[in-house]
Order: sequence, then structure tokens, then C-alpha cells
Amino acid sequence: MIEARNLTKTYGQKTAVNDITFTVRPGIVTGFLGPNGAGKSTTMRMIVGLDRPTAGRVTVNGRYYAAHTSPLSEVGALLDAKAVHTGRNAENHLLALAATARIPKRRVHEVIELTGLESVARKRVGGFSLGMGQRLGIAAALLGDPQTLILDEPINGLDPEGVRWVRSLVRGLAAEGRTVLLSSHLMSEMAVTADHLIVLGKGRVIADSPVADIIGGASLVSVRVRSPQASVLASTLASPDVTITHAEHDMLTVTGLDPRTIGDLAARGGIALHELTPISASLEEAYLQLTNDDVEYRTGASARNLEVSR
Repeated sequence: MIEARNLTKTYGQKTAVNDITFTVRPGIVTGFLGPNGAGKSTTMRMIVGLDRPTAGRVTVNGRYYAAHTSPLSEVGALLDAKAVHTGRNAENHLLALAATARIPKRRVHEVIELTGLESVARKRVGGFSLGMGQRLGIAAALLGDPQTLILDEPINGLDPEGVRWVRSLVRGLAAEGRTVLLSSHLMSEMAVTADHLIVLGKGRVIADSPVADIIGGASLVSVRVRSPQASVLASTLASPDVTITHAEHDMLTVTGLDPRTIGDLAARGGIALHELTPISASLEEAYLQLTNDDVEYRTGASARNLEVSR
């Protein structure tokens, strides 16, 4: 279990993490989300003792990270897959880590097999692809067979098979009763991997809830409407606050009106409806709504126009 209480970190005049409190519980996959600059990386660094809190505290399994007699057996972390001596091969890198924690050599070979690194185990890390570097970082995190796992962007650079493998891995570890904290910017993957989400915005916790609750709390995005009089219905529903797209000749996607209002307006106009289905928000849409006021770095209008022109 990871417990943060009134955790704060400042760098000069900038507050990176501002009095946050949360608990990452065992037995579930907890997603750790937030826009760039929200304080996620700083928080994870404080969990494993790489940064010292300005105020507050964070413990793993009831102790500060540095107080554990065998930290690698308590906490496995992937914070920067590139933090490896590029002149070493993968096997030697893991053997060196194992030696510092008195982990037997057989465990090195176990994690090499588990992460699919057998074919490159004796190749220099400097020649690794991004995906292979991620696998090596995960192998290092798993080396001590820890009860707590912290992974920052573990699927970055992985192919579809690798993404599925990471998903199965973290869910399997959580099912064993371990604590898993997983950070990623890929909302589609987080939606099918995480059970619970902690969302930061400008250094504060803005959500700490199950995934289903966060999606359910988002405002209705759109309604799918099917009618043999789709064009007439579109004219009936048209207003400055309503967006209507023609998905098919007899189907509309309506944003800005709820199903009840659409049904009432259609009935008044004598327009037949064959389908009226609310389309729930995706995790990405819910996340964007949630963090809309907490994005520190926004795309400029010129960049958006460039994307549209392409």
C-alpha cells in the first residue's frame, strides 16, 4: 500500500505538488493521470525517495522507502527506462542490480524470460529499441519480486503484443494482492487496465475514484438518433448550442441535447424515431472534461489550424 498525506514539493517559487493526500490500495490497478506538469513524476520520485518532500509524507507498506531493509523486494519502479549504462548488456545490468540487493542470479534469468528479453539479453543496451528498453525497465522493476509496483508510461514504444502483455502483467500482479500504480497518457489503454484513478491537476488531486465513476460523472457527450426523416429532424433540432452530424442517411449524432428533449421535439413535429441511444463519454472525454481547467501547456490556435489544414 502507498499512502501519501499532505504531500508537498516546491522548487523555489514553483509548487510542483500541493498538499495531496491519497492511498494506493493492494489488489487493484490504480491509474495515475494528469496533464504534463501536473506533478505525477515528482510524486512518484518522492514515493521512492529520489526527491524529498517539502512537507507531508509518503510511505510504502507503512515505511518510508529508505527505511526498508530490502527496497527492491518491497517496491519495483520504472520511472525512466533510459536510466541504464548503455555500454552494458541487459543481463549484466540486471545482475548488477541483483548483486546490490542480494537477489539470486536465477531471478535475473526469470525476469529476462518473463519480459521476453532472451534474444537480446547479451546485447548492449545502447542498441536497444524504445520497446526493448521499456521491457528491460520492467524487468528491473520486477527483479525483487516486489509487493508494490510503480510504472511510469510502461507501454511507451511497445507494439500491440507488448501492450497486451503489460496489461495482463499488471492485472495479474494486482490479482495476487499486490499494489500497482500505473501512469500513462493513453486513455484507451487505461480504460481497460485500471480499476481506480487518481488524477492530478496543477499539483492537486482533482479526482480519486473508480474508473466507472469518473466516466459516469462526465456530462453526456452525444446521442445517436435514427429516423426515416433524418434531414427534417436535423432542421427541427438545429440551434447554436447543438451540433449535429449525419453518420448515415437515416442516422444523426446529436451533441447538446439529451434523449428526452430530442424525443419531445420529434414528437411535436410528427417525426418518427427508430433509435434514440445515448452515447456515454469515453475515459478520454471524461478526463478532458475533468482536467480542462488544469492544463498548463495548451496547443495554440495556429497549431490547431495547421492540423486542420493537413
